[in-house]
Amino acid sequence: MKSSIDVKGARVHNLKNIDVSLPRHQLVVITGLSGSGKSSLAFDTIYAEGQRRYMASLSAYARQFLDQLDKPDVDVIEGLSPAISIDQKNASQNPRSTVGTITEIYDYLRLLYASIGTPYCPNCNTPIEGMSPQEIVDTLLTWPQDDPIMIISPICEEQKGSHEDTFKDLIKQGYSRVRVNNEMKRLSEPIKLNKNKKHRIELVVDRLNIDPSDPSRLFQSIESALGMGKGRVLIENKDQQQLFSESLSCPTCQVSIPEISPRLFSFNSPIGACESCNGLGTIMDFDPNLVIKEPDKPLYLSTGKIMSLDNTYYGRYMAKLGQEYGFDLNTPFSQMTDTQKNIVLYGQENPAISSITAVRKDKKPRNRRRFEGIISNLRRRYIQTHSEGMRFFFRSYMSKSTCQECQGKRLKKQALSILINQTSITQITQLSIQECLAFFKTLTLTKSQAKIAHQILKEINGRLSFLQNVGLTYLSLDRQSGTLSGGEYQRIRLATQVGAGLTGVLYVLDEPSIGLHQRDNERLIQTLKNLRDLGNTLIVVEHDEDTILSADYVIDIGPKAGRHGGNVCFQGPLKEFKKKAQTLTADYINKTKSIPVPKKRRPINPKKHIRIHKAQQHNLKNITATIPLNTLTCITGVSGSGKSTLIDDILKKALMRHFHQSHPKPGQHEKLSGLENIDSMIIIDQSAIGRTPRSNPATYSGVFSPIRDLFVKTPEAKIRGYKPGRFSFNVKGGRCEACEGDGVKKIEMHFLSDVFVTCDTCKGSRYNTETRQVKYKGYSIADVLGMTINEASELFKNIPTIHKKLQTLVDVGLGYIHLGQNATTLSGGEAQRVKLAKELSKRNTGNTLYLLDEPTTGLHFYDVEQLLIVLHRLVDQGNTVVVIEHHLDVIKTADHLIDLGPEGGKGGGEIVGEGTPEEIAKIPNSYTGQHLQSLLKKVKCNA
Repeated sequence: MKSSIDVKGARVHNLKNIDVSLPRHQLVVITGLSGSGKSSLAFDTIYAEGQRRYMASLSAYARQFLDQLDKPDVDVIEGLSPAISIDQKNASQNPRSTVGTITEIYDYLRLLYASIGTPYCPNCNTPIEGMSPQEIVDTLLTWPQDDPIMIISPICEEQKGSHEDTFKDLIKQGYSRVRVNNEMKRLSEPIKLNKNKKHRIELVVDRLNIDPSDPSRLFQSIESALGMGKGRVLIENKDQQQLFSESLSCPTCQVSIPEISPRLFSFNSPIGACESCNGLGTIMDFDPNLVIKEPDKPLYLSTGKIMSLDNTYYGRYMAKLGQEYGFDLNTPFSQMTDTQKNIVLYGQENPAISSITAVRKDKKPRNRRRFEGIISNLRRRYIQTHSEGMRFFFRSYMSKSTCQECQGKRLKKQALSILINQTSITQITQLSIQECLAFFKTLTLTKSQAKIAHQILKEINGRLSFLQNVGLTYLSLDRQSGTLSGGEYQRIRLATQVGAGLTGVLYVLDEPSIGLHQRDNERLIQTLKNLRDLGNTLIVVEHDEDTILSADYVIDIGPKAGRHGGNVCFQGPLKEFKKKAQTLTADYINKTKSIPVPKKRRPINPKKHIRIHKAQQHNLKNITATIPLNTLTCITGVSGSGKSTLIDDILKKALMRHFHQSHPKPGQHEKLSGLENIDSMIIIDQSAIGRTPRSNPATYSGVFSPIRDLFVKTPEAKIRGYKPGRFSFNVKGGRCEACEGDGVKKIEMHFLSDVFVTCDTCKGSRYNTETRQVKYKGYSIADVLGMTINEASELFKNIPTIHKKLQTLVDVGLGYIHLGQNATTLSGGEAQRVKLAKELSKRNTGNTLYLLDEPTTGLHFYDVEQLLIVLHRLVDQGNTVVVIEHHLDVIKTADHLIDLGPEGGKGGGEIVGEGTPEEIAKIPNSYTGQHLQSLLKKVKCNA
């Protein structure tokens, strides 16, 4: 076997026909400036070819179900192993996907509880066990004797199929009736079921009146029903129904639990999912804060468009009711008592009708003379309307709230009543990874239980340990995967690969250190080394200094970005890199270049701030945080300490409601003060700037419109009478109609990967010939879109409206990307910087609050330095910038720090310290401060 992976003639994207040799079974770090070609080499060349060769070994039938990568533009790659990519793709946004499900730990938990869980009565919490046929008969003899009962056997629960054989077998055994999906059927008549849908089939064993003097028929029918229903029988009369089981039933409450199986603990199955929220744990319902828009105004003026109370029938009815409860329509909602508020919102309705779901299920006739309340009225109208427009209007006044039936636990109470060591399965999933490990290490089991659970516990403990080793101890298993950052999701997948124990595999990783505090970096690096020591090869695209210094082999791509990159500036062992490399990366690693600490920090005005009072969301421990205005403030702390909860869940959502009346409900806190000091709030996150290839930096930043206007003013365009729409690739007129402005045509290859072929008509330019004939300084509109931002900035340097927007893109380190580059190909960090540039190009008004979440993602040391210049420029213009960040070079240049911790998860949520970086560095229990000490000790800063 070759001892290296040899790449010859790589020309993918901006790679300039390069040759590299990567040693096998080592940790190889590929570094370089942002956009220099690192990912093109690691992912688009090496991984793509490794994956393509593996796919070629599969059958044509199997390949049609798999996404296949294009063959990279490279002459030769030798020494490849099967390749696995662990990149920063976003986690599933499905609300049913959790940390427990994507790591498969929850699947093992379900199996564990189904195997050794002890059932308790959901009502009286006493252990329950099965009832014999005689005990069931004795219970039924206490039922009313005048009402006939129906004895039913559950035959099939939520199973797909036509079930023709089942019906034939029942006919042979002499039965005549079944209930299919709650509809009674005769077996003598044809029963047609859709085989692709799930069905519930119940056999009617007998119908009879209870006769205490002769219970023999009842006993025989119960025995038959238990035999047909695998130990379960359902008894119904006109007033009640009850499920009895030979295995599980509470003699006191007469409550039975269905068969204990893994499906009972699944919130994705109708057998286990809470019926009220369908296993989501949350429901959409009308939000009082959105319905009562202005609580400080008189009640008749406070509801806005959703319901008028000003001289309407409903308003007069409420005024009349107010006389009884001590308020009138001139009383502000904010000044009402809790009782009065409940009457206004929920009226005198049935208190059980507490949500939209309950309204749907409530079949009792309503007493229309009773006042139903504003929200109860809206719930009813939302259910009854057939207008999709009205439904959309109603939904604008709704927000997510915890399901009252299951209290957010997602499961039916029967599943929650099955315990191990007095702990339910949801109580386990609510623990952090660290607490889960402690729970299973101290688990007390009988000999029989220990034997049954041995292999299951081994798998659970192994997976939990791997998650701990990659720095994710603060996550809980019930955490929705959609709330995970790209770095967290990547580390979960990394932990899964470590647990797989594969050898001889090529792993390609994309900045696994993202989102990690410096304290947690060491454990991640050790995990990478463990994966290497198993006999695997690791290729890591990384900018992190600690990761680079832990590499066995370093490849530095550059020297600059875009067309000025794509060359191998250095390749060799780490020792040689530190001694011989003459690159920007080496300069920063060897400290010949560094990002300077400011000589003076901005003064803080104690009267100008935003204050979050008593934040208690998630793990925050009733903290009050103060953000000084006109400063660069960093929110720091170890992973899981509560940074995102404080800024994203509370501050951002509260400000969105204040400025934009948005619907997401802010996290739990008392109030937000100081909002009068800012005029607006701008969020700059890492979400994509567009979901289609038609979106690009030119269109998103707004620079494409003035460019099109400029082309309209050219002599040729004036002669032809062209308007700005002529130069758009999204509408008919100037675009190529053969590809509809895409520049490529998609050809489906079925069991092969789809092929995108350059359009023969426009040659990939997106425009027709006539449009391309109009030129500015010798360049057509298609040529401009194909330029890098650096090149376009030079071309339009004398056009202020265009040059200003392009220059801001250059300033945030995006000069290497193309104006017309598909938005879907931009990384999260690049998308965030495009948004930042768009805001920078607007006319500055000052007093704006900017919120950024790890803007250094994907940035080289040099690019971080350029980004900091831009952020400080925003502050110098009178704005406030708040950044969630782990990068020490950003933290050390901030004016103010809010350090959360001291640990992650339940060990965090406190303010460890607030102040300048120098002040935080003096706090003994601040992990951020400990790492700042070495950076600040050589520099004396005047705060």
